[in-house]
Amino acid sequence: MNNRKNTLTRRSFLESSAAMAAAVGTATKIRAAVGPSRTRLAIVGTGSRGIGMWGSPAVRDYSKQVEMVGLCDVNPKRVKVAERMIRSNMADMDGHLRTEGDGSSAAKGSEIPVFTDFDEMVNTVSPDRIIVTTMDSTHIHYVIRGMELGCDMICEKPFATDEEQSKALISACEKYDKNIAVTFNARYGTSATKIKELLNAGEIGELYSVDYAEYLDDDHGTSYFRRWHGIKENSGTLLVHKASHHFDQLNWWIGADPVEISAQGELRRYGRRGPFRHANCRLCSHKESCGHYWDITEHPHLVKLYVDCEGEDGYFRDGCVYRNAINIYDTTSVQVRYSNKVLVTYSLNAGVPLEGQTITLNGSKGRLEVRNYARQPWEAPARAEVRLMRNSESHSTLMPLARRQGSHGGSDSLIRDHVFIPDSPDPLKQRAGARAGIMSSIIGIAAYRSIEKGRPIKVAELIDVSRLRG
Repeated sequence: MNNRKNTLTRRSFLESSAAMAAAVGTATKIRAAVGPSRTRLAIVGTGSRGIGMWGSPAVRDYSKQVEMVGLCDVNPKRVKVAERMIRSNMADMDGHLRTEGDGSSAAKGSEIPVFTDFDEMVNTVSPDRIIVTTMDSTHIHYVIRGMELGCDMICEKPFATDEEQSKALISACEKYDKNIAVTFNARYGTSATKIKELLNAGEIGELYSVDYAEYLDDDHGTSYFRRWHGIKENSGTLLVHKASHHFDQLNWWIGADPVEISAQGELRRYGRRGPFRHANCRLCSHKESCGHYWDITEHPHLVKLYVDCEGEDGYFRDGCVYRNAINIYDTTSVQVRYSNKVLVTYSLNAGVPLEGQTITLNGSKGRLEVRNYARQPWEAPARAEVRLMRNSESHSTLMPLARRQGSHGGSDSLIRDHVFIPDSPDPLKQRAGARAGIMSSIIGIAAYRSIEKGRPIKVAELIDVSRLRG
């Protein structure tokens, strides 16, 4: 749900819940019509992620497991466009939205009920599980309200964008006995999986330290500053929105809790650093001279989903990357100390010549070096490889990793299997719940607090880890 008007308050939730009693009869009738065999699924937030990652694949690939019973977005035009796209399979097999059409002429199957009010959707269609793919800062509102209304929740990362949200989620998880899944598809990549297997096998002994460098190329990196992510109040900065994926990987690999975080960050390239600015690319007079000009009209599906819906919320999907409102960092360095004494150095740089990661893990018996490049300007095809070096050996073992087909290196389809098929095997414990969601977010939150305060931040200053289950 990508807009500027969806800053929700507890009061708005309570006021909208007054319609619950009137909707009970309708909800019972709808539930009876579908039957108990499939999970009743709803989505709140019908932007590209909600449609491409979850909506279309759920309808296309998991119809035996789930029944899509409702869609919600505060933008009334967008939710209707999304409904047509989902029914007409506008997402391809990789989970990406197709580049042509809007699905209006090819929609098939029964219409999915659409809503602009979350409580009304829940009370009317009575979903068992709800997927939250809204703007990051609003995740907490829907997760907690969904649990209050009796639903299990599936939440896109990040789980929280500040420490107060984290505390509220901890309290809600203690109060409501509901199942929560947080979707970290980065756990499912070939290199992430191989690292976990090698660590579990003790190949480098006791882990001492990790160096993790994340690179976002000019296309991917710039996109965050073009969208709502560029505003800290929406995303918690890239240290929360983007890096929570990587902090979750680290927590999963290391098998311990972060204790203290120190960070530095700068905005060097975007926002006020730019030579000129405008509200958005389409209307800008600097198209010819701006290296970051992006023509959204070349993407008809995005025109239908965003441009044609701007009048409802004023959100520009092609916002200027130099607008003064941008207040997140494009260059960061983070140090993390874990409860088992593992030390981590993490960096994220947006707008560099390559896309991917280099990761090094040092242990008592050896070292792992990982190169995972999705895009490189000087080399094709993209590659991923792990090199194992042992202290007792003079040679190293290179393990090239085949890149799987599909979005996020094939990870999205794997995580959907775990989310939608409860009894699917999980030998590496890749499924993630509320605890993992909070512990990944809290590293990024502590990192930007460290930047703001100019000192290290202890996790215990922000949340009480002892209250976390799992």
